[in-house]
Amino acid sequence: MTEYHKVKEELSKMRGKWLVTGVAGFIGSNLLETLLKLDQTVIGLDNFATGHQKNLSEVQGLVTTEQWARFTFIEGTISDLETCRKSCSDIDYVLHQAALGSVPRSIEEPLLTNESNVNGFLNMLVSARDAGVKRFVYAASSSTYGDHTALPKVEETIGSPLSPYAVTKLVNELYSDVFANTYGFKTIGLRYFNIFGQRQDPNGAYAAVIPKWFAGLINNEPVYINGDGETSRDFCYIDNCVQANILAALAEDENVLNQVYNVAFGERTTLNELFKLIRERVSTLYPQIKEVKSVYRDFRAGDVRHSLADITKARELLGYDPEFSVAAGLNRASDWYLNNLK
Repeated sequence: MTEYHKVKEELSKMRGKWLVTGVAGFIGSNLLETLLKLDQTVIGLDNFATGHQKNLSEVQGLVTTEQWARFTFIEGTISDLETCRKSCSDIDYVLHQAALGSVPRSIEEPLLTNESNVNGFLNMLVSARDAGVKRFVYAASSSTYGDHTALPKVEETIGSPLSPYAVTKLVNELYSDVFANTYGFKTIGLRYFNIFGQRQDPNGAYAAVIPKWFAGLINNEPVYINGDGETSRDFCYIDNCVQANILAALAEDENVLNQVYNVAFGERTTLNELFKLIRERVSTLYPQIKEVKSVYRDFRAGDVRHSLADITKARELLGYDPEFSVAAGLNRASDWYLNNLK
């Protein structure tokens, strides 16, 4: 039995109270679903800047009436300190996912990105500290590695940020260190590497590549690849990400606290390979797209060329054991994409 399965068994016997920020978003709603199915009490905070009510409605349909009754939703923004304080009241564990993601958006709107990702993050840290929460787990980012080109990416070695978004995520880690050293506050940062899966939004200028490509192929629209397609990423299925959050929140060893961990699968996939994997799955329902080609265009500003995570630290200290490769994750998520993106 893996560490994650042991922790879930233990969790199902206790009644914790969790705050999930960004709960109506892709990752937040998947965390909500898992926690409710484990009979936990969940407070969710979201302002619907990037999240959607339909994600919450979908979760409601996947859990029992009794489990849904353990969920309380607060509509509000982390940019408001009082909202953060209200949300953190009487909370055991915080899973902080709320942020304005996207490298391109941060380049176009650095002030807006900073307001949410730095000021909002600090509001949450202060509120969680003052409320005496047991653990503060937050979404860090692989963008923190910046221009450091060595592969695989190891937590202790980063480069210079390549975008305002990357700067904000680095600042989150610095603030967490300061709160640990100054106030004895217990945090864990999870550097996400290209998380994908069900309920990921395919719409808008800043949509993630996997749902966007599924939607493009399903709807017979052009699928664009930035650059030559040999750019590579360590794509990580959402269930692996949920596992890391729960393990981090409930880790008992003091030595694992106040650190950051890579959350990935630990394999590289090029954009050309990814396109073929997605096309293969879409063609099971739409045979006519078997020969569709991608459209290449210029490289995107602020993007790194290659990314690959070393997940040794998370394996050894958190017991992280990702169950789903890119192909396995796409197999699980493809039904949702095919049923929801038409």
